[in-house]
Amino acid sequence: PHNLKICCRVNGEVVQSSNTNQMVFKTEELIAWISQFVTLYPGDVILTGTPPGVGVFRKPPVFLKKGDEVQCEIEELGIIINKVV
Repeated sequence: PHNLKICCRVNGEVVQSSNTNQMVFKTEELIAWISQFVTLYPGDVILTGTPPGVGVFRKPPVFLKKGDEVQCEIEELGIIINKVV
């Protein structure tokens, strides 16, 4: 899990691209720390932050709007697709 491509697309355009090898804390460390405070169950999602490319910091800033389709992908894991409503 420490060398997988991760990316985010908005309406098919790549807006963020990175790799899990850029994470500050490794997966095992995150799970060990979080499980001290809560019970983790299959299907739980751990959100750790975002790679460079956040819309608000672009010049000019870019914001999601109704109807946009957001795809988040982690290599070998899969893709989740959400439509902005």
